Amino acid sequence: MNSKNPSRPLRTFLCVNLFLEPKQVHAKTAKLLRKETQRKKEKKIYKSFISSKNLISQLLNYISAQTLSRPLRTFLCALCVNLFLLTPQAHADTPYGLAMHGAPKYTAADTHLSYVNPDAPKGGAITHGAIGTFDTVNPYAIKGKAAQGLNLVYDRLMARVWDEPFTMYPLIAQRVEVADDRSAITFHINPKARFHDGSPITADDVLFSFETLKTSGRPNMRRIYKLVSNAEKTAPLTVHFALGPGFDQETVMILAMMPVLSKTYWEGRSFDSTTLSPPILNGPYRIAKIDPGRRITYERVADYWAADLLPNKGLYNFDRVTYDYYRDDGVAFEAFKSGDIDLRREFDAGKWASAYDFPALNDGRAVKENIKHSRPEKARGFIFNTRRAPFDDIRVRRAFDFLFDFDWANKNLFHGQYRRINSYFPNSELAAPYEAIQMAPQTTRQKMRDADALLKAAGWSVENGKRVKDGAALKFEILLDAPAHEKIALHFKRSLEKMGINVLIRVLDSAAYRGRMNDYDFDMTLYHWSNSLSPGTEQMLYWTCEAANAPARWNFPGICDPEIDALAASIARAKTRKALVRQTQRLDEKLMAGKYMIPLYYSGEDYVSYWHPINRPSATPIYGIVLESWWMDQGKQ
Repeated sequence: MNSKNPSRPLRTFLCVNLFLEPKQVHAKTAKLLRKETQRKKEKKIYKSFISSKNLISQLLNYISAQTLSRPLRTFLCALCVNLFLLTPQAHADTPYGLAMHGAPKYTAADTHLSYVNPDAPKGGAITHGAIGTFDTVNPYAIKGKAAQGLNLVYDRLMARVWDEPFTMYPLIAQRVEVADDRSAITFHINPKARFHDGSPITADDVLFSFETLKTSGRPNMRRIYKLVSNAEKTAPLTVHFALGPGFDQETVMILAMMPVLSKTYWEGRSFDSTTLSPPILNGPYRIAKIDPGRRITYERVADYWAADLLPNKGLYNFDRVTYDYYRDDGVAFEAFKSGDIDLRREFDAGKWASAYDFPALNDGRAVKENIKHSRPEKARGFIFNTRRAPFDDIRVRRAFDFLFDFDWANKNLFHGQYRRINSYFPNSELAAPYEAIQMAPQTTRQKMRDADALLKAAGWSVENGKRVKDGAALKFEILLDAPAHEKIALHFKRSLEKMGINVLIRVLDSAAYRGRMNDYDFDMTLYHWSNSLSPGTEQMLYWTCEAANAPARWNFPGICDPEIDALAASIARAKTRKALVRQTQRLDEKLMAGKYMIPLYYSGEDYVSYWHPINRPSATPIYGIVLESWWMDQGKQ
């Protein structure tokens, strides 16, 4: 041992256990150790227990075999306790992942997820189609329309998996500690974690990301991150978050999903502006090429540090991933049929049933599949803006619901492929029991009679074939974001015109449509809400009074009901899965009773068509297909 300082092994050992920097090891402690080992001439024993694999046993033997001063004996005994707490046995009951409810499915002994092929070959390229345009590669700011595929270049503290309702596993964070009441969480960063420029990911980057997203990130990020009462770096690779009033069961989960930004790159730059200059990133892919608004190409990072971690093994198999943009879906479909696009997800059951008839499918060069899933489908419908008359009157909304003939539309427009939505969480256990929801009568004649009675009760009578109230005609506009939606809107228009109601249908491009929706400048629109198997704080942005009065939220109808506010808030606070399901069903029942939309359709399947030699795993998780798990059969190209 050095006569002036503790040896490097001991200094490192002390640093790890005391969470200190190497230069901060207490000088007095070092002096005591030096004095005792020199006095007893036990340098060999000292070196033995420092280098031994069984440090605890050797250290206890040393303490019992020597005559030590009280300060040193106390210090070394405390060190034994710390060592025990750091052993795998001491943490045997600590979950490897972080689950919203219950225990995680996977453990540290698992090497890959159940729905991937861990031996999937790497290589090849895949091209997807996208609609519209893009003007930014920052998906976390409000401004601009982000490019497709940016999830491939941004890593998060922990990674979500798709065969559990809501569970996170180590990614940038190697380990987490969560308070029993979920009032705090500590992230220990993997020392191997790197940005694409080779620089290490540190606690400073995590804290910078937190502060930046809290002030300039998406609305849900801002709302959740503001619940943190204190965020601090406790070591170069450790960050602790303490939560203040208003936190719930889900808050630590949202923090674990935090994307980590490069402080070196973003400091001094405007985060809330659109940008097409790739920042320093850290995901399994990097941005290789951008043709603004038309195409973006990602390139797999060959030396990606996290490639073999549990949530990544068997994923991210293509060397290059490209998104080509088209002005509308019809053009994109033709590009797929000609082979310019390699894979297509179809969302129109009518097209799926009738339009997928082209040579490549018939001769086996391409394939189409219906793949069942168990996730909630999109809650799609004709959404009323209750901020405006006449849709502020629930009698009018009920009347319109009666007038939409789903059975005719499903048979004639969608070849009978769909089921009627009867929930805001269709295709899942979260949906309120069917019998709890008052559905419309089944005969068309009865529907029209009931609709007429409701409209008249609301003051809308018929004069000269027109529905009027106080001399003003009942007329409104249906706002659409794609020409493909016109056929069902026209069907609805014909039904309404029979009742003397004047309807204008307007189709906008994606940018104009988004602008109108952000300002809630519409009468009725055909749109949707997306939910997961673990709904949480996003429900506050979907249904509450606060969201109804703030621009660019997802409370499109303008719902403002104290009971709905309370139910939406209760979901993320649910302590068990059973309680979450119960509260979500209660919320669903209340929303359906409010007639805030005319529910449309869902299938319970993913419609996917792709060209060979693309291949996929045989297992499909509960959330449906995970395209990141697919690969290219190199020998079949």
